[in-house]
Amino acid sequence: MPVATREWQLAARPHGEPTPDDFRLVELERPGPAEGQVVVRMLVMSVDPYMRGRMNAGKSYAAPWEIGETMKGGAVGRVVESRSPAVPEGSLVLADAAWRDVAVLDAAHVRVLPELPGIPPSYYLGVLGMPGLTAWVGLFRMAEFREADAVFVSGAAGAVGSLVGQFARLNGASRVVGSAGTPEKVRWLTGELGFDAAFDYHDGPVAELLRDAAPEGIDVFFDNVGGEHLEAAIGAFNEHGRGALCGAISGYNAVEPPPGPRNMFLMVGKKLSLRGFIVGDHTDMRDEFTTKVTRMVTSGDLVVRETVRDGLDDAVDTFLDLLRGGNTGKMIVKLAEG
Repeated sequence: MPVATREWQLAARPHGEPTPDDFRLVELERPGPAEGQVVVRMLVMSVDPYMRGRMNAGKSYAAPWEIGETMKGGAVGRVVESRSPAVPEGSLVLADAAWRDVAVLDAAHVRVLPELPGIPPSYYLGVLGMPGLTAWVGLFRMAEFREADAVFVSGAAGAVGSLVGQFARLNGASRVVGSAGTPEKVRWLTGELGFDAAFDYHDGPVAELLRDAAPEGIDVFFDNVGGEHLEAAIGAFNEHGRGALCGAISGYNAVEPPPGPRNMFLMVGKKLSLRGFIVGDHTDMRDEFTTKVTRMVTSGDLVVRETVRDGLDDAVDTFLDLLRGGNTGKMIVKLAEG
């Protein structure tokens, strides 16, 4: 039997900041599952900053969404019909099939998830999912974090940054500093998450704010923001500093290329290493990450916070709010009960 779905499609490519007119909600009938396929009712879906890049045409590390195409992203759902013995009915699964309420998928393209006490499905989109692995890979492999390093995290109240700072603190950092966009987020970083210092980047030049927060300099920088933050970090680095460049959200809506850091020459004298990375190239670390971080979550050592919105109808507004900094921790959309 055909499967009725509601799906968000890309209606137009944005010029600058996206608007609701760039999206279209449609009702479709998809063919029922063939052999080797499953029908998944989505429980929670993710909205992430990288999705802004997929709205643009042109080559990137993630294929662009096409006009009229149903958009994709991380989602966790429940299998309600299965024609694959590998993924039985009732399985909790992770799929690249967000932005819809129901999907017919090849069983080979979903990953069956464990159902553990104290681990809600949404955690597999955040702390135990792509953002968590991104934080782990960036800090420990890209930035080669070592005990007693002083660490600066830009965009530290987001899904990735809030975990980077905690991973550093729990592994013996001498100082953890973060930037965020509101006084409330700053208080959350220094209060509940245990950062040594944090600042609102609206309060002045980032270089000056960072100098006050890390007067002895930094050894590691995890960058989610780019622009002024990257320039400030280069200035604050101690010798042999290491940076993991994860994102540059400050420039995602730019219609002209933003200016680069003006102090790149300091990289030579300070002998710095800045490494950009894409988490999909480092899936060999997933087992180690999952084992260790699951233990941190269940023990209560790791603080996990989500900003939750309800309903597929609200998915676009939630995504646009994410791009404006409207989240603390991981932003997710709840689609159905589990």
